[in-house]
This record gives sequence, C-alpha cells and structure tokens, in this order.
Amino acid sequence: MIVKKTVKRRPKNLDLWTIRLPVNAVVSIMHRASGVALFVIQPWLCWLLYQSLVNAQGYAATAARLQQWPFKLLVTLLSWAFFHHFYAGLRHLAMDVHWMTSLQKARFSSRVVLWLVALTMLLVLWAIWG
Repeated sequence: MIVKKTVKRRPKNLDLWTIRLPVNAVVSIMHRASGVALFVIQPWLCWLLYQSLVNAQGYAATAARLQQWPFKLLVTLLSWAFFHHFYAGLRHLAMDVHWMTSLQKARFSSRVVLWLVALTMLLVLWAIWG
C-alpha cells in the first residue's frame, strides 16, 4: 500500500524587511549580536590597553587617540554592545531560573532591558561626548 504525503501549501514570506519580530526576539538577537561584536573587538581592546600601559608616551598617545571623534564613536558603540549584552544576559539568567517565563512577563522584561540600555547609554553619551 502506498501512502501519499500531503504537502501543505502555505504562503512564505522571504522578505526579511517585512517580517515583524516580537520584542523578545529582537532583544535576544541583539544579545547575540552584541556578544559577537564584543568578542571580535576584544583583541583591539587588549592591544589598546597594552599600549596605554607600556610607558608614559604610550598612555599619552592612547589618551589622545581616544579623544578623536571616530574613536569616541567606536567607544560609544562598544558601550551600547556591552550594556545591552549585560542587561539582556541578566534577563536570560533570570529566565534560566524560571523567573518571568510567561509570554507577557518575557515581553515586559524585554522592554525593561531596552529602557535600561537607553538610560545607561544617555549617561555614557554624556560622559563621552559632553
């Protein structure tokens, strides 16, 4: 006896710009992206730290380099990546111990993460650029 498999024909949306993700998914994806960014930039940060600790001239050169606007922009982006990864990581840890696991609470905690990152970044922007 031959069994026919029925194939469901459902519409597929392959345009990634029109897909609307829930806030939980956005925070989770940004958590992963910020972790990758921090990992990739780590050798440069270690080199920069090394240059600042070699001698007084290295410290002065590093301090002068960090006062230029491209480096200030890079530090601003790295600060966003760090703080987003930190707050979203705390959210994931809380979910690992079964705290805020319902859909409504997960959405709330995602919004809290975004607000905490925004408030922290305002302070960082004021400290770096102000």
